[in-house]
Amino acid sequence: VQLQASGGGLVQAGGSLRLSCAASGRTFSNNGMGWFRQAPGKEREFVATINWNGGNPYYAPSVKGRFTISRDNAKNTVYLQMHSLKTEDTAVYYCAASRYASGSSQAERYAKWGQGTLVTVSS
Repeated sequence: VQLQASGGGLVQAGGSLRLSCAASGRTFSNNGMGWFRQAPGKEREFVATINWNGGNPYYAPSVKGRFTISRDNAKNTVYLQMHSLKTEDTAVYYCAASRYASGSSQAERYAKWGQGTLVTVSS
Protein backbone atom coordinates (compact mmCIF):
# COMPACT_ATOMS: atom_id res chain seq x y z
CA VAL A 1 0.00 0.00 0.00
CA GLN A 2 1.57 3.24 -1.11
CA LEU A 3 0.80 6.91 -1.56
CA GLN A 4 2.91 8.44 -4.28
CA ALA A 5 3.11 12.23 -4.35
CA SER A 6 4.32 13.99 -7.48
CA GLY A 7 4.24 17.33 -9.24
CA GLY A 8 6.70 19.27 -7.14
CA GLY A 9 9.42 21.38 -8.64
CA LEU A 10 10.96 24.81 -8.90
CA VAL A 11 8.65 27.72 -9.64
CA GLN A 12 8.91 31.48 -9.41
CA ALA A 13 6.90 33.41 -6.88
CA GLY A 14 3.43 34.06 -8.24
CA GLY A 15 3.45 30.86 -10.24
CA SER A 16 1.36 27.72 -10.01
CA LEU A 17 1.87 24.01 -9.49
CA ARG A 18 -0.44 21.03 -9.18
CA LEU A 19 0.52 18.22 -6.88
CA SER A 20 -0.91 14.74 -7.27
CA CYS A 21 -1.09 11.89 -4.82
CA ALA A 22 -1.85 8.49 -6.28
CA ALA A 23 -2.71 5.53 -4.11
CA SER A 24 -1.73 2.03 -5.07
CA GLY A 25 -2.30 -1.32 -3.46
CA ARG A 26 -5.72 -0.43 -2.12
CA THR A 27 -8.39 2.16 -2.55
CA PHE A 28 -8.64 5.18 -0.30
CA SER A 29 -11.98 6.25 -1.72
CA ASN A 30 -13.57 5.77 1.71
CA ASN A 31 -10.95 7.82 3.54
CA GLY A 32 -10.46 11.49 4.14
CA MET A 33 -7.25 12.77 2.58
CA GLY A 34 -4.92 15.58 3.48
CA TRP A 35 -1.85 17.52 2.48
CA PHE A 36 0.81 18.60 4.92
CA ARG A 37 4.14 20.28 4.39
CA GLN A 38 7.46 20.66 6.15
CA ALA A 39 9.79 23.54 5.43
CA PRO A 40 13.52 23.32 6.21
CA GLY A 41 14.10 23.69 9.92
CA LYS A 42 10.41 23.80 10.72
CA GLU A 43 7.82 21.39 11.98
CA ARG A 44 5.35 19.69 9.71
CA GLU A 45 2.18 21.73 9.26
CA PHE A 46 -1.29 21.14 7.93
CA VAL A 47 -2.14 22.51 4.48
CA ALA A 48 -5.49 21.14 3.28
CA THR A 49 -7.92 18.28 3.74
CA ILE A 50 -10.98 16.80 2.09
CA ASN A 51 -13.65 14.25 2.99
CA TRP A 52 -13.96 10.83 1.36
CA ASN A 53 -16.56 12.10 -1.12
CA GLY A 54 -14.80 15.33 -2.01
CA GLY A 55 -16.87 17.39 0.38
CA ASN A 56 -15.94 19.85 3.08
CA PRO A 57 -12.51 21.01 1.87
CA TYR A 58 -10.66 22.83 4.63
CA TYR A 59 -7.49 24.89 4.43
CA ALA A 60 -4.83 26.37 6.59
CA PRO A 61 -5.26 30.15 6.77
CA SER A 62 -1.90 30.65 5.09
CA VAL A 63 -3.06 28.94 1.88
CA LYS A 64 -6.78 29.60 1.83
CA GLY A 65 -7.80 31.31 -1.38
CA ARG A 66 -4.63 30.22 -3.16
CA PHE A 67 -4.71 26.42 -2.89
CA THR A 68 -7.47 24.00 -3.86
CA ILE A 69 -7.70 20.38 -2.79
CA SER A 70 -9.73 17.91 -4.85
CA ARG A 71 -9.94 14.20 -5.47
CA ASP A 72 -10.90 11.72 -8.15
CA ASN A 73 -11.91 8.49 -6.47
CA ALA A 74 -12.15 6.69 -9.80
CA LYS A 75 -8.43 7.34 -10.23
CA ASN A 76 -7.64 6.90 -6.53
CA THR A 77 -5.89 10.27 -6.67
CA VAL A 78 -6.01 13.48 -4.67
CA TYR A 79 -4.75 16.81 -5.98
CA LEU A 80 -3.48 20.08 -4.59
CA GLN A 81 -3.70 22.97 -7.03
CA MET A 82 -1.47 25.79 -5.88
CA HIS A 83 -1.68 29.32 -7.25
CA SER A 84 0.04 32.61 -6.34
CA LEU A 85 2.89 30.72 -4.78
CA LYS A 86 5.09 32.52 -2.28
CA THR A 87 8.63 31.84 -1.17
CA GLU A 88 7.25 30.78 2.20
CA ASP A 89 5.40 27.93 0.47
CA THR A 90 8.75 26.23 -0.12
CA ALA A 91 8.59 22.85 1.59
CA VAL A 92 8.31 19.13 1.13
CA TYR A 93 4.64 18.37 0.62
CA TYR A 94 3.17 15.13 1.93
CA CYS A 95 -0.17 13.55 1.21
CA ALA A 96 -1.83 11.35 3.78
CA ALA A 97 -4.85 9.10 4.14
CA SER A 98 -7.01 9.49 7.21
CA ARG A 99 -8.19 6.63 9.37
CA TYR A 100 -11.67 8.09 8.99
CA ALA A 101 -14.06 9.11 6.23
CA SER A 102 -13.72 12.75 7.17
CA GLY A 103 -10.70 14.90 6.62
CA SER A 104 -8.81 16.56 9.44
CA SER A 105 -6.13 19.11 10.16
CA GLN A 106 -4.67 16.85 12.85
CA ALA A 107 -1.77 14.70 11.71
CA GLU A 108 -2.46 12.00 14.29
CA ARG A 109 -5.71 11.14 12.52
CA TYR A 110 -3.78 9.99 9.45
CA ALA A 111 -2.69 6.39 9.12
CA LYS A 112 -0.80 6.39 5.83
CA TRP A 113 1.70 8.92 4.51
CA GLY A 114 3.32 9.39 1.14
CA GLN A 115 7.00 10.01 0.60
CA GLY A 116 6.74 13.73 -0.12
CA THR A 117 7.43 15.96 -3.09
CA LEU A 118 9.60 19.07 -2.92
CA VAL A 119 8.20 22.44 -3.89
CA THR A 120 10.69 25.29 -4.19
CA VAL A 121 9.44 28.80 -4.81
CA SER A 122 12.07 31.31 -5.88
CA SER A 123 11.83 35.07 -5.52
